[in-house]
Amino acid sequence: MTPADALAGVFTAAAPRPELAGRLAVFAPLVGSWDLRVTDVAADGTETERDGEWHFGWALDGRALADVWISPSRAARAAGAPDGEWGLSLRFWDEALGRYRSTWHGPARGWVIPFTATPSPDGLVLAGERDGTGLRWVFSEVTAEAFRWRAEEDDGTGFRVRQRFVAARRA
Repeated sequence: MTPADALAGVFTAAAPRPELAGRLAVFAPLVGSWDLRVTDVAADGTETERDGEWHFGWALDGRALADVWISPSRAARAAGAPDGEWGLSLRFWDEALGRYRSTWHGPARGWVIPFTATPSPDGLVLAGERDGTGLRWVFSEVTAEAFRWRAEEDDGTGFRVRQRFVAARRA
């Protein structure tokens, strides 16, 4: 067994723990692999697009949901696209807090961003901050085959969209 196989074997889980299945059900529609259209929105409103991929699965003995976000996609990189980010989030229910916790790890930029999360009528809203800037990451329009995601920042004048994803489930 390789070290990667050993890590995957103890990190991933087939399902949420039975006693947590109800609490973690908000994440169940995300489990699987998704192709992304990523749109970055500059401060002046200029938009740039690229592709990406996002993979979600149960982790840590079924106590959490982990995901890995990659943009540009591995296929685009193999075809010559410039390097980008591979990031990891870990999400779990915190009984004492009465909310979900989520932490984003983006090693290319050196970002570690903690969030708390609450369900919304059509998805999930994560709230946090980085370097004094308020952040909201919103999953919306979640179905079995697609969802939308957006990153918003508050620079003191109100929230504005900085990034949007349109996700389609891989076959």
